[in-house]
Amino acid sequence: MQRYTEGDLEAKHILIERNLRLVAHIVKKYQTYEEETEDLLSIGTIGLIKAVVTFNPDKCVRLGTYAARCIENEVLMYLRSKRKSSRDISLYEPIGTDREGNEIQLFDIIETEEEDAHHKVELGEDIRRLYQKVESELSPRERTVLKMRYGLYNEEEYTQREIAGQLGISRSYVSRIEKSAIEKLRKHFQMGT
Repeated sequence: MQRYTEGDLEAKHILIERNLRLVAHIVKKYQTYEEETEDLLSIGTIGLIKAVVTFNPDKCVRLGTYAARCIENEVLMYLRSKRKSSRDISLYEPIGTDREGNEIQLFDIIETEEEDAHHKVELGEDIRRLYQKVESELSPRERTVLKMRYGLYNEEEYTQREIAGQLGISRSYVSRIEKSAIEKLRKHFQMGT
C-alpha cells in the first residue's frame, strides 16, 4: 500500500489482483442466477478499483474492510437499478397479432380517456391525508420503514431485507413494523378521519 501511495502504479495493480478473491466472495452472497455471475464480478471489480484509488491509510481502517464496503455498495447499486428497469414496460412491445395477422402493440389497446377531474381531486386529497397520517400517527421507526419500503416522499424503494440491513434489525422485524404501520393507517382511513 505504501508503494502505491508513493505513486507506484504497479503496486496499484498488485493490490487489485490480490483482492479479487474478496470480490468473488462478496458477489457469491448476491448472485441468484448463474448468468449473473460475470456481470456481478465485473461490477464488484469496479468497486474494488474505486476502493484502491480512494483508500486513505491514515483513517485507521484496513484496505480489505474498506474495499468490502465499496464492492458491496457497487453490487447493490447495480442490483437496484436492474430491479427498477425490470419493471419497465415498453408501449411499443408486441403483445400479439390481430385477425389479419398484424402485430398488436400495448400502445394500440390502451384507452386514452381523460381522467375525471373530480377523481383527480379526490386522489390528491387522499394522498395529502395519507402523508398527514404517516407523520401524525406513526412512530419514527414506522415512518422510516414505510418511507423506505414504498418510496414515500419520492425516495427510493427498498426490499425488507435491504431495510433490515440499513437499520440493523431482522427482516421479520421490518415486516412486523410494516404490517403494524399499515394497519394503523387503514384504521384511520376506515374511520374517515
